[in-house]
Amino acid sequence: MGNTVTCCVSPDASPKLSRARGGGAGAAPGPDRWADAYQAAAGGGGAGSGSAEAESGDSDPGGGGPHLQHISDREFPDDLALESNPSDHPRASTIFLSKSQTDVREKRKSNHINHVSPGQLTKKYSSCSTIFIDDSTVSQPNLRSTIKCVTLAIFYHIKNRDSDRSLDIFDEKSHPLTREEVPDDYYKHDPDHKHIYRFVRTLFSAAQLTAECAIVTLVYLERLLTYAEIDICPSNWKRIVLGAILLASKVWDDQAVWNVDYCQILKDITVEDMNEMERHFLELLQFNINVPASVYAKYYFDLRSLADDNNLSFLLEPLSKERAQKLEAISRLCEDKYKDLSKAAMRRSFSADNLVGIRRSNAILS
Repeated sequence: MGNTVTCCVSPDASPKLSRARGGGAGAAPGPDRWADAYQAAAGGGGAGSGSAEAESGDSDPGGGGPHLQHISDREFPDDLALESNPSDHPRASTIFLSKSQTDVREKRKSNHINHVSPGQLTKKYSSCSTIFIDDSTVSQPNLRSTIKCVTLAIFYHIKNRDSDRSLDIFDEKSHPLTREEVPDDYYKHDPDHKHIYRFVRTLFSAAQLTAECAIVTLVYLERLLTYAEIDICPSNWKRIVLGAILLASKVWDDQAVWNVDYCQILKDITVEDMNEMERHFLELLQFNINVPASVYAKYYFDLRSLADDNNLSFLLEPLSKERAQKLEAISRLCEDKYKDLSKAAMRRSFSADNLVGIRRSNAILS
């Protein structure tokens, strides 16, 4: 995407090509800025391009040219967002957790019939004298455990898919990732969890990506399946996962991995193919790459629930004195911060002071 670009609406205007780096999922770059940059690089053919609006006659009331629709104007109503866009709404249930419940119920039913304990005998539980905690938090997830949970979510997406709807750009037969010949029955055999985990772990290890990037990858994957109305299946899962990782690494990580770097990891794929897949991925997402903090947290805790349902336990260690002091210090800092915010809020509400501090006088009985 290194070509010279011009604005798709006005040749005199300059597109916003500056990429903001860093921040969290809740502080991801604004979708409109990324949309302008990617639209210009892709030739303005995205779902949010201004050319379509110019043709429809939607112009600026002041006569200054076509009106650029903000991405928030294309958002669905709340009731529809809950049903069809769980990757956008913090209260909607994630798709992967819903798809996994079928297998979880069958497993629990089988364990009940066969009198098999569903939990592990070696599982540790906290007591009055010892508290067991893991090293994974919503702000700093454990990398290995998070990748395992994300790949398990992808596994359930493939296993319990509704159909085999796909697009040519993601088909591995049309766009192979290696020089090895793709078998004719490649679309018939579902990959197992270990196969998916090895593929994702290799990419994350070689590109030195973070655990937070894995969660954002899953958000983009489910958003693609919802927006484009396709299914992730044996014929397209590698390219869909690769496209989601590529995009998530650019949005999330401070030092993004370029497309040419992925070509060094996957030796037989070309930069042109990576660029084309990225353009299609963004267009299918309607350039909506914003991940609110509430959505990110929802996916993290749903991945924890998925791990519990499938006995993928996080590594538990006894709470040491040093770590307890660190947790107490962090808690104290947060508590002081909220106290300061509360005081500032009270100072701004002078009109309520008289209602709060009502003076009472003693009654005199004669």
